[in-house]
Amino acid sequence: MTSNKPYLIRALYEWLADNDATPFLLVDTTRNEVAIPPGIDKDGQVVLNIAMSAVKGLEMTNTHISFSARFGGVSHNIYIPVEAVMAIYSREDGAGMMFAEGADDTQGTDDDQAEQSTEADEAAPKSANKRPSLKLVD
Repeated sequence: MTSNKPYLIRALYEWLADNDATPFLLVDTTRNEVAIPPGIDKDGQVVLNIAMSAVKGLEMTNTHISFSARFGGVSHNIYIPVEAVMAIYSREDGAGMMFAEGADDTQGTDDDQAEQSTEADEAAPKSANKRPSLKLVD
């Protein structure tokens, strides 16, 4: 299956916009193909405001996010591969989602996944009566 990350980013963007929140992206600028103006990142990361009022030509595809934005009064074309997105969240209250590192990397083959599943099954405690549970995370 393909990564669900680009779909989640788009859905969260719409949700934030529908609720009059300002969507911010946290981007790993050390990833290949990230195109941002020099000097706006700090420690390999940058936070970008992607609200419709802050950008022009926003394009969110399954492979990348691109738009034009002004930095220091100068317009720049921004290109961010989806795998470089670390989080999308609201400036106002932080509501949104962080993504696990490597969560969207290319999926392994069926054999690789079966092997990983078998290893996980062997490492899991043997409890036939244990029911699944969900944990609420804020």
